[in-house]
Amino acid sequence: MATMKMEIVTPHGVIFEGDVKSVTLPGSEGEFGVLPEHASLMTTLKNGVIEIEKADGSKELVAVNWGHVKVDGSKVSVLADGAVALGGTSDEISKKLEEAKKLIQSMSDSDVAIAAAMAKVETAAKSGL
Repeated sequence: MATMKMEIVTPHGVIFEGDVKSVTLPGSEGEFGVLPEHASLMTTLKNGVIEIEKADGSKELVAVNWGHVKVDGSKVSVLADGAVALGGTSDEISKKLEEAKKLIQSMSDSDVAIAAAMAKVETAAKSGL
């Protein structure tokens, strides 16, 4: 399967960079997926979870509070105000899950949005990411 480049950048640095098969993003108008050769677009992101399928087939989740995404046929660039990558050792994962929960709760006034994002984070934690 074809891949595309992806990067997630915050004011504190790069959170993720690599080749991916697909990515699902929490767009301001609803969640949407991106595959290689996707039509170009630029849109805003709301708080939620970015789901990444890496080139090797593994999955990674990144919680974001808000930001912008630019998509072209071969690259997805996310500029986020705050982001937490949910991966690593079991000790790191539990710490990052708490950071992700705080990040998501800090940016939303919608109980439904918080619940949906938290459900994704908690489901990922139970399945071992």
